[in-house]
Amino acid sequence: MSVYNEIMRIPSMLTPGFARARGSRVCLLALVGVFLVFGLDGCSHHLLTDYRPLVKAGMSSASIEQLKKLDTSDAETLQLVSAKQTGITDETCVALVSNAHDRRRAFTSADAVNSLAVAGFAESQILQIARVDKLDTMSGDAVTLRLIGLSDSTVQTLLQRYIQDQATLSSGEIARLKNVGLTEKDILDRINRGMTDEQAEKEVLERENARNHYGTGFVHVRGRRR
Repeated sequence: MSVYNEIMRIPSMLTPGFARARGSRVCLLALVGVFLVFGLDGCSHHLLTDYRPLVKAGMSSASIEQLKKLDTSDAETLQLVSAKQTGITDETCVALVSNAHDRRRAFTSADAVNSLAVAGFAESQILQIARVDKLDTMSGDAVTLRLIGLSDSTVQTLLQRYIQDQATLSSGEIARLKNVGLTEKDILDRINRGMTDEQAEKEVLERENARNHYGTGFVHVRGRRR
């Protein structure tokens, strides 16, 4: 409900005697001031949020109480139900909503959280990505790193570079470099030297070209001299 509508309801809440009393206009203005001070974000309050879907999803009453204090919306509870069905713990669910609200917006990244969890990322890693506000932008690259088959240590190294906004090859180019025979150490060495996606693409094409032509060159065989 908007602050304007709340203000319009104030006269109906006043008793006839109070409304006729001298100074009622001053009181009315004071009440309006209270609404303006404490109700500027009134449109974001969700006092009637239905938490029953979360109860059915297995969330504890203590965690639901924390979500109530965070003023969680119906839309956010559905996001959390999806996360719970993927196996995300209550603590992480609450932390995800709290982190989104700290940034003055609703939590809408359940799909990203779920894809990271299914790919094998720990909840601590998911929260680390959430804290830098990169769930939606990083999840695709992070999941691809897992699908490539990189070791946990290499994935963590690359994840930290993404989180810290350090220059790093895209997951797609990393996959292509691995496919043409580079080891994880080779790839990390190139990243540390500042290789760009364009340079990686060039090396991939050169290696593919060399591999495709390997053994196809003409070899002149001389006969034995008499």
